[in-house]
Amino acid sequence: MSENALRYGLYLPPFGPFGDPAVLVDLAVRAEASGWDGVFLWDHLVREALPIADPWTTLGAIAQATRDLWFGPMVTPLPRRRPWVVARQASTLSRLSGGRLILGTGLGSDESGDFSRFGEPTAPRTLSAMYDEGLEVARAVWSGRPFRHDGQHYQVTLGEGAPDPHPIPVWVASLTAHPRVIRRAAACDGIFPIRENHILTPDDVAGLLTALHRAGLPGGRAFDIAVAGNASPAWHEPVTADLAGLAQAGVTWWMESLIHFDPLELSLEIVDAGPPRV
Repeated sequence: MSENALRYGLYLPPFGPFGDPAVLVDLAVRAEASGWDGVFLWDHLVREALPIADPWTTLGAIAQATRDLWFGPMVTPLPRRRPWVVARQASTLSRLSGGRLILGTGLGSDESGDFSRFGEPTAPRTLSAMYDEGLEVARAVWSGRPFRHDGQHYQVTLGEGAPDPHPIPVWVASLTAHPRVIRRAAACDGIFPIRENHILTPDDVAGLLTALHRAGLPGGRAFDIAVAGNASPAWHEPVTADLAGLAQAGVTWWMESLIHFDPLELSLEIVDAGPPRV
């Protein structure tokens, strides 16, 4: 992969200073004008006393306010949503934007009670099974083909429908390199490895790609690897991310991470400065 293939996105939570959907739409418009390739929103339901915006509704507004910007939930926890509803929402956003949606998916986290506060299951084994079934159901909705699914968690019967006009790339978030997670990602369109307090190195990415190919990812098939961190020279402290090395190792998206405890003015300064090109 050539370095020129690297794309640059903004990755941020829709709460705190970003909890106003109008702020997020303005940020996306500014990002497109400043040369960013995408804007991606966390998907949470509660965050203590902080203002919080629904990412899906906000993404609809972003789709209408931008022309070329890629966007999506990064990531939506499929096990706490009805997968056929997610599929229809994703289809609508994809058609509304002319095919600019990337659907980031994951098991989800109960760190702030997004599951337990509402009586949802929290056991990782259960969530993993729901996730796999949910992906199968979502793809069936998009295909328009007759479909019947009688699974442990979902029962679905679909007649023939209209297939989606645009492919909807599905990325899999991974907190670990567990073989099941790698197999799941290898069957999708991209992976978003999230490592708390650690930015992946080029060697990490090379090892991840090796694991993906061993899990069935064909060589030469289009596949995205997205890595989050801070590389913008507009930050007020030094940043050391090796964008050139990451791109050479196989990263296709750099996700500049904006955090809710930073002042909004600083975040907008990062946005307006444009992406930190290789």
